[in-house]
Amino acid sequence: MSLCKSYGKDKVIFATKEDHETPSTVQLPESEPRQGLILENGDINWNCPCLGGMAIGPCGVEFREAFSCFHYSQAQPKGSDCYEAFSTMNECMRNYPGVYKQNLNEEEDEDASNVAGMIADDNDDEDEKEDVDPPAKSAASEKTVATKAK
Repeated sequence: MSLCKSYGKDKVIFATKEDHETPSTVQLPESEPRQGLILENGDINWNCPCLGGMAIGPCGVEFREAFSCFHYSQAQPKGSDCYEAFSTMNECMRNYPGVYKQNLNEEEDEDASNVAGMIADDNDDEDEKEDVDPPAKSAASEKTVATKAK
C-alpha cells in the first residue's frame, strides 16, 4: 500500500512493490505538432526556440521589426528594402555588448577576414604582374607563330 506525504510545495509518494507490479492505466493525450518559425497562417512564431531569445532581448523590438521586414518583403532580392531596419537593429546590438558580444565578435571577425582576404588578393595580383616578363612572352609568341607557319 502506498503512502503520500506533503512537505510544503513537495509531495513525497512511497510506493510498494505491489504498486509497481500493476500496469499503469494513465492515458497520455496526443501530442500536438511542434510549431516552427513560421506558423500555418504565415505569421512569425516569436516563441520559437530557434530564435534563441533574440525576439525578447533588449533589442527585441528592433529584431522583430527587421525580421518582419525581411519575412514580408516583396522586393527582389528579398529583404533588399530592409536595410534601415537591420541597421537600426545592429546599432542597438552595439549598445549592449554584454548581451550580444558573440554576435558582434563573429561579425568583426568576418569583417577582418574579408579585409585580410582583399589585401591578400591585391598582393597576389601585384605579384602576378611582376612575374610576367613582356619581352619573354612576345618571344615565345613569335616562336609559336613561326612553328605554325612551317
